[in-house]
Amino acid sequence: MHHWRLLIQSGDKTGLVYRITGILYRYGCNVLVNHEFADPDTKRFFMRTEFVGEIDEPSVLTESRTLLPEDATIKLVKSGRPGIVVLASKEHHCLADLLIRHEYNELTADILAVISNHEQLGELVRKFNLPFFHVPVTSNDRSAHEQALLDLIEPFEPDYLVLAKYMRVLSPEFVEKFPARMINIHHSFLPAFIGARPYHQAFERGVKIIGATAHFVSNELDAGPIIVQEILPVDHTHSAQDLARAGRDVERRALSKALRLVLEDRVFLNGNRTVIFD
Repeated sequence: MHHWRLLIQSGDKTGLVYRITGILYRYGCNVLVNHEFADPDTKRFFMRTEFVGEIDEPSVLTESRTLLPEDATIKLVKSGRPGIVVLASKEHHCLADLLIRHEYNELTADILAVISNHEQLGELVRKFNLPFFHVPVTSNDRSAHEQALLDLIEPFEPDYLVLAKYMRVLSPEFVEKFPARMINIHHSFLPAFIGARPYHQAFERGVKIIGATAHFVSNELDAGPIIVQEILPVDHTHSAQDLARAGRDVERRALSKALRLVLEDRVFLNGNRTVIFD
């Protein structure tokens, strides 16, 4: 018996849960977990169903389309291990956390490669017997650098790109090649303190909490749909360096949680917001 996930979003309509689960019942499937949400503001319906069964995948999709609103988006996923490529720069903490989780089979994904614009993290990655590629920034020609990245990434055919403290702004042309498939960890509680040196910004402002935000990458800097936000209380005794040190723990936690949600198909886009079934 195969383990499946059925992911649906559409305009809201009476009886959608009944119709969808009825299809699975007719195919002799056993529903394990079901989540649904109807957004009263956008009138959008979201549903995630885990089930086991032997099915004819095209037939289930076809029948679902006939019973759902015309604008329905339907995805049927056989449970497995998605492939990810990780982009990093100099900071090791988020990458190291992913590597350890991958080593001990806690990531529910396969890290296919790590690419960095600096050499420092190569030794760390090679300790885990994973491919590491150094793509230096040799000029102001961003398009040439991004093409070099794509030449490395595309043969791996990753399901997702993970920006684990990758400290370069990617062009809209690059981002549009991976729609809702690039996850970034930002070192602050967005929308506050966007851009560089967020912990110094937070220190100057005298904040009482710091945080980290994992989000999908969009064309607008640090403004993509938010997946996870984590926070940590701080006080007047914390220096900017103390905030940065504590922030690294929050960043690791936020990124790992966001990846679990995305890899398990628990995240739905709802405009520039997300619906998350945890």
